[in-house]
Amino acid sequence: MKNKKLFALFLCAALVFGLLASGCSPEKNSQESPPAEQDSLEPPAETSDSAGTAAALGSLKTFAAGTLDGGTFTQEDIAAKDVTVINFWSTTCGPCIAEMPDLAEFSNALPDNVQVVTVCLDGAWDPESAEAVLNEAAFEGVTLITGEGDLLDVCNNIRYTPTTVFVDSEGSLVGDAIISRQEDLSGTFLAAVNTVLKESGKAEISLEA
Repeated sequence: MKNKKLFALFLCAALVFGLLASGCSPEKNSQESPPAEQDSLEPPAETSDSAGTAAALGSLKTFAAGTLDGGTFTQEDIAAKDVTVINFWSTTCGPCIAEMPDLAEFSNALPDNVQVVTVCLDGAWDPESAEAVLNEAAFEGVTLITGEGDLLDVCNNIRYTPTTVFVDSEGSLVGDAIISRQEDLSGTFLAAVNTVLKESGKAEISLEA
């Protein structure tokens, strides 16, 4: 039964996407076949909601996920860090692949209390391609390819890739979701991480030299 639940994120991959200039736009397809490429759409305009846009995607308080290397990842792994940066991407999204080396560099420069995790939305169908992208980018963090619970709900709410969210130790998504490739990924993501730390009453960080 647990395996059937873990298979649920396969359905989430039916949201996955094609290539666009600033990001990729998923639309729901058949739950029995891999995702097809979709027409390009622009990300939505920024909202003025002071609570941030990420909370509308859900939370990560209760979930279980399977990793690309065959391991497991749960809310306990979120609770073990002050901030978890989660990047949603696919192997068919050009901007996702293009920013992966920058994401890897950012991840490697973080202190121990902050982690970067990626969710490859089509990784369950094509783990070899997902692994090739990550290896080429030298990304050494955790990549999720299956899951259930709150993670599935968040995946179902993702409309554009790459999308990156910032999660506190309680599993709440804090601040704005960052959509599309960032020219200054490290600077943009560091500011978002420090926002989460500040709102949690914890010291801000800087990147290691």
